[in-house]
Amino acid sequence: MTDTHLTEVRFDSFDLDPRILAGLTDAGFTHCTPIQAETLPIALEGRDVAGQAQTGTGKTAAFLLVVMQRLLSRPAQAPEGRCRPRAIILAPTRELAVQIHKDTELLGRHTGLRTMVVYGGTGYQQQRDELAAGIDILIGTPGRLIDYFKQKVFDLNGIEAVVLDEADRMFDLGFIKDIRFLLRRMPAVEERQGMLFSATLSYRVTELAYEHMNHPQPIKIEAEQVTADRVRQCCYMTSNEEKIPLLVGLVRGWPDGRIIVFVNTKREADRVWGFLQGNGINTAVLSGDVPQKKRLKLLRDFTEGALPVLVGTDVAARGLHIPDVTHVVNYDLPEDPEDYVHRIGRTARAGAAGDAIGFVCETYAFCLPDIEAYIGSKIPVLPVAPELLVEVDPRSRLRPDRADREDRRDKGKPRRRTGERNDRDSRGDRDSRGGRRRKEPEARVEEPPSDAAAGAAADVSETPALVAPVEADATPESVPKPRRRRKRPAGEQAALTSPPPGAEAEAPTEAAAESQPAEGEVKRKRRRRRRKPAAATESQGALTQPSTEPVD
Repeated sequence: MTDTHLTEVRFDSFDLDPRILAGLTDAGFTHCTPIQAETLPIALEGRDVAGQAQTGTGKTAAFLLVVMQRLLSRPAQAPEGRCRPRAIILAPTRELAVQIHKDTELLGRHTGLRTMVVYGGTGYQQQRDELAAGIDILIGTPGRLIDYFKQKVFDLNGIEAVVLDEADRMFDLGFIKDIRFLLRRMPAVEERQGMLFSATLSYRVTELAYEHMNHPQPIKIEAEQVTADRVRQCCYMTSNEEKIPLLVGLVRGWPDGRIIVFVNTKREADRVWGFLQGNGINTAVLSGDVPQKKRLKLLRDFTEGALPVLVGTDVAARGLHIPDVTHVVNYDLPEDPEDYVHRIGRTARAGAAGDAIGFVCETYAFCLPDIEAYIGSKIPVLPVAPELLVEVDPRSRLRPDRADREDRRDKGKPRRRTGERNDRDSRGDRDSRGGRRRKEPEARVEEPPSDAAAGAAADVSETPALVAPVEADATPESVPKPRRRRKRPAGEQAALTSPPPGAEAEAPTEAAAESQPAEGEVKRKRRRRRRKPAAATESQGALTQPSTEPVD
């Protein structure tokens, strides 16, 4: 690490509390960065500030020093039962909130101020109890803060200072309504101090600053280029099939590197992890699907050097201060040029140097012109040497265990796999022999058929030949099994079972007699549509006399 990123302004030249200066000495901070040198003189006077500077230039320390100095110079109000924090710091991601909390404890270890961080994904009741006990500086993400606020665990009436970190990311993640919800429940802008910091200040962020801050003073640290000065950038023109062999070859060429590989989707992150881990490279995935406790452990292992490679989405692209990151690989070029600046800002922090490599593949090659236009410079293109493309066996890919993620997503309910049928569907669609079974139609009441339809039905399906005795020489295969007759109302049954012309004197058959209702008895049955098997229709020709009328 070098001191070229520092200015000649010393921290002890400001009128800071001795307890704050003691924390700066323990942290090894003596000189200010440009954003700190410009911010502290204005903010220490109590004026609102909207600061913009490159990532990794010390914006977090700038607003923490101002907040702690303001709280130490003013007497605290007596507690009124409910927790009433004096300062609140809002961050867009959990990892950034945890990072701010660590910096607050480092710089404020001698101040006696009570600090706390709240975020989703873990420790709900523990955070709630600790918050209800009372704190001075509250750090957190908007969702969990609003949850506790609506439960009346704390109120915002005693806020003396409010900080928005990475405000542009708040818009990107859809938190702007939550931010406005909290800001409107704080004291008036004249009664509190507001600070807003980000690597990029868009028009919508500036509008938010002027709406909820008291005439903020804009501070912009302009640099010769948008990206960090000491980041060495390059890119490789590669096909989609060559990305994995090229990545494995590059990582093997950096044996002592601390590498972050950025991808655009969670699925691609799992795929890249599977090939790296399957080829002997210790790797971990940092994405939104990973449980929060595991995410914090992975960050700790990566920071301590126990984990050489970290594959992540844009969750790891904002505000995380991970020292000594040597290489950042954009496996997928980001579609937003601002995300490219934040990604490569994970290296070359605090004056150090680093390398940023981009893969210009078939899918995301269209993003390169927009990135170069945004940063104002061309990114050098390096040839893909044959020795960089290693042989990667497709079968070497490992599959991640998603059990913990699925259980957390479904709250312990078993997931139904693709193509799996439940028991009810299986019973309804399969018979006892495993064959496909026709689904029964819904029962419905139909109108009685007309006389013409009744006559046709009598000629075709209700002839006495169906109940006539079978000849002795007929084989069982040729004789169809008679279908079970359904009983009908008295009027319909008489019409359908009336004997054909010339047979009035014959006695009714036994089956017809059985189907007749008893005298005075009224039977009401719902008719069902009769469907005669094809085999039965064909066999009737041998048992009945040929009809002279055509049958449909």
